[in-house]
Amino acid sequence: MRFLSGKPEFDLTYDDVFMAPRRSSVTSRLDVDMTSTDGLNLPLPMIVANMTAVAGRRMAETVARRGGIAIIPQDLPTDIVARAIGKVKAAPTVFDTALTIDPHATVGEALMLLPKRAHGMVVVVDADGAPIGAVSEAEMAGLDRFAQVHEAMTTDLTLLPADATPTEVFDELSARRHKAALAVRDGKLVGLMTLKGAVRAALYQPALDASGKLKIGAAVGISGDVETRAEALLNAGADVLVMDTAHGHQERMISATERCRAVVDALDRLVPIVAGNVVTADGTADLIEAGADVVKVGVGPGAMCTTRMQTGVGRPQFSAVLECAAEAHDSGKSIWADGGVRHPRDVALALAAGSGAVMIGSWFAGTHESPGELLFASDGRPYKESFGMASARAVRARTRTQSAFDRARAALFEEGISSSRMYLDSARPGVEDLIDFIVSGVRSSCTYAGARNLTEFAAQAIVGVQSASGYNEGRPLHSSW
Repeated sequence: MRFLSGKPEFDLTYDDVFMAPRRSSVTSRLDVDMTSTDGLNLPLPMIVANMTAVAGRRMAETVARRGGIAIIPQDLPTDIVARAIGKVKAAPTVFDTALTIDPHATVGEALMLLPKRAHGMVVVVDADGAPIGAVSEAEMAGLDRFAQVHEAMTTDLTLLPADATPTEVFDELSARRHKAALAVRDGKLVGLMTLKGAVRAALYQPALDASGKLKIGAAVGISGDVETRAEALLNAGADVLVMDTAHGHQERMISATERCRAVVDALDRLVPIVAGNVVTADGTADLIEAGADVVKVGVGPGAMCTTRMQTGVGRPQFSAVLECAAEAHDSGKSIWADGGVRHPRDVALALAAGSGAVMIGSWFAGTHESPGELLFASDGRPYKESFGMASARAVRARTRTQSAFDRARAALFEEGISSSRMYLDSARPGVEDLIDFIVSGVRSSCTYAGARNLTEFAAQAIVGVQSASGYNEGRPLHSSW
């Protein structure tokens, strides 16, 4: 990356910069290879942040099918995380995971399941796991909540073998005009696929481990028994270990990273270690020396973070990413840009600055796949609650094993928002919709830079500095002026 008019002497946010187009021979967005440059070789350079309100099992498997990876938070007990990893590893890699229900369950129960997945269908299965019907909101409209599901379900199903290709699914659904096809193996339900899902399955490559199962990461944290948790997560099948704390350039983090590296090396596992967060070249170098393969960059740019306003500590994210990426690359390592992305342009700029992949948190909280319960505002708008991982709410969960006094004392020191409404976008209510939105923008950015992959993108991007009015000029108008 180079600056259009020379590098400024002050630090920059994503809003402060723009990309200038250059001569390009890339004729199509689809000619761009989106593989991450962080050493993980993910088909998409997209990481779901280890936030309790964002990264759960549903999010992990859905994002992995499209090429990214989710990091399960460190606040959860190790056995719970291990169970989530096992379920993700057992999930279908092409077909979506289906919501299932017993035929004698109530309509009310089925309606409660619907918001758990963006495909909006619940499959009715018998005692042997064979699909016998399906219900959506349309089938259950106007029915008593205590009516049984078998009274409402449709039995006109599109059944296909589990090895059916996305093209075959699309053609069959188009011919039958059905919403979704059900994949079966030996008569038992494997998963489902919608028309849009078939298109996505043909467009995206899933993030798979060496045995062909979906990838998933897990956070270790720096408190407690680092070695025991790291070993347990590795044995459970975690593909990435994340050493995470707000202040990553401290002795405890360096020591914890060294200890985690010792565990990984002792078990002879080729599992990358990610450590952070930092915003300087010195912090990046120290974590790499301690054993980190990837350094997490960002202090204070997250939507749920109050660190900068409370402490004055942090750094504009674009400059932080630029400096830390350069330091990591000199050592043969990489970084993840963590925080501050609110538009596809921000993801593109982080990659242009040299980040190997980009972490996304609160942006994904307002989706069907995030762990929170779907709630409704007074005007009927659906939303989910999000909260920062340094908030009092998160601290209460993290210190649940401590004494009441210690928990009360810890709750006094918060640097995050405990409750924020993240509304579901009616046009993009699922995380896959947001992935489509982001990937489309980043692919186009690469074509403007004349880049066929993200390595070329970081090398060829031309970035300029703009005023606030320059940024506003680029914002679309959803109504006339």
